[in-house]
Amino acid sequence: MSVRFTARARRGMVALAVAAGLAVGVAGCGGGGGGGKTSHSSASASKAGDSAPSPQEGQSDQPLAELRGPDGLLLQITSAQRDSGGFVTVNGTLKNDGAKDLLIPSALSGNETEITKNGPSLGGATLVDSKGKKRYYVLRDTEGRPLTTTGLNTLKGGASLPVFMQFPSPPTDVTEVTLQLPTLASATIKISG
Repeated sequence: MSVRFTARARRGMVALAVAAGLAVGVAGCGGGGGGGKTSHSSASASKAGDSAPSPQEGQSDQPLAELRGPDGLLLQITSAQRDSGGFVTVNGTLKNDGAKDLLIPSALSGNETEITKNGPSLGGATLVDSKGKKRYYVLRDTEGRPLTTTGLNTLKGGASLPVFMQFPSPPTDVTEVTLQLPTLASATIKISG
């Protein structure tokens, strides 16, 4: 049942990311005949209103951590949320800080055959709980597919891509873990929830 719940949660996150992307696209394309001067007023109006900030607004200001890799590859972690279903979802943005197109390293998929046969992904990610001396690997569905962003190939210069990874949840008293990905520097992140 937890595999079904995790798969359902993953589909919901993908749908949310697509909906958020479409909303940003529609807002960015909205004309108004003001010669392009409307973007500042609409952005400040949404922040000044009484409504709660959207997840994108809450995540984009200050990342929890930044993991730097080769050739300008940068992973900014925007959230690490513990769920009552027994897992932790780590969200972030994979960026190409360079000017040239960047082939995403295949090493990010890890070296487990079951994960690598499903294509390029962030399946090599681990959470390390130094307090409990445990390492948590990316979860997989019943067919061995990693519960993380897949299909990673090339990022154009200056481009970014929203990504996610799901792990088994460390004990609730563990609030800080180290996120590790092959070819990227490690970083300590704080788990909320």
